Amino acid sequence: MTLKITLIAAILALGLPAHALDSSLGQLTIKKLADGFDEPWSVESLPDGGILVSERGGALTHLRADGSRVAVKGVPKVVDRGQGGLLDIMIPRDFTRSREVYLSYANRNGDNYGTALGRGKLSPDGTALTGFKRIFQQARGSSDAKHFGSRMVEARDGTIFLTIGERGERPKAQDLSNHNGTVVRLRRSGVVPPDNPFIGMPGAEPEIYSYGHRNPQGAALDLNGNLYVVEHGARGGDEVNAIKAGGNYGWPVISYGRHYSGLKIGEGTSKPGMEQPAHYWDPSIAPSGMMIYSGKLWPQWKGDIFVGSLKFDMISRLDGKTFAEERLEAPETGRVRDVIEGPNGQIWFLSVIDGALYEITP
Repeated sequence: MTLKITLIAAILALGLPAHALDSSLGQLTIKKLADGFDEPWSVESLPDGGILVSERGGALTHLRADGSRVAVKGVPKVVDRGQGGLLDIMIPRDFTRSREVYLSYANRNGDNYGTALGRGKLSPDGTALTGFKRIFQQARGSSDAKHFGSRMVEARDGTIFLTIGERGERPKAQDLSNHNGTVVRLRRSGVVPPDNPFIGMPGAEPEIYSYGHRNPQGAALDLNGNLYVVEHGARGGDEVNAIKAGGNYGWPVISYGRHYSGLKIGEGTSKPGMEQPAHYWDPSIAPSGMMIYSGKLWPQWKGDIFVGSLKFDMISRLDGKTFAEERLEAPETGRVRDVIEGPNGQIWFLSVIDGALYEITP
């Protein structure tokens, strides 16, 4: 029988140093798995034990199960400007059969920039994406290079959720004739599902699933398959939102934050017909990647929400029922861009400051 040596086992065999991380469940172990990344944005695991890491500048790295490392060719050309670039990675559940890898990225759309989504097939040797095809492009886009959103989640029915920021054009988050400030839902082919909530509404973009978002940079399914997103507020008012089909999440009409100038945002904190956040932070933590934990290694954390902070250099753990917060902090948690659950229940996260991928275990 052929013994598969996973990437993790290979790294542990090197004897790299591990450090302690204090938590409510006692000391955890934090260990570097790989470094040398320039502004890493997303990490995803592959069924064979490999790992993919994207860098905002446009590089996609395959950390292979045998411990080797290769730059993946065939990645789309991206707009590396402002907050744009190569952003999220999504590996579908049928990867072993389909070999498909989905990427979100900033793309030029005429004279503007927009969030795009495409897919290609990872070659058997893991060195290239073949036949890469764009399947979605944000309508019209914006000349500003910020608030791209770009997190992807595969729903239980196989459709894809993609978050899109309002691109700094606040009123457009309430305008269904564009994709700014929305969560869109697509089939894997790029076709719009027939049960999307705004299909048939005159002037509305049919891909829209929810709207009124500012800049959702984290997204995850809970243990019952429900979609949650985490989004940047302005000065205060970062939000966790439970997403409902057709829901209006209020930006910029309602918010728990203020403009960076200190001026009031919109009409207050609530308005009929607009959804309330499940949780908000004030002051802002600048949230990014989001994961809802299975409980595999830490049963006490089953269903809890883990969110990376780009501002306070920590991972925010929110109790899945009360939303009480614990802050997991260590020298390695510098500007945490993405947080995911590894294949064996471990927690993986990307530090922008260190340009590194880390693992947390008991």
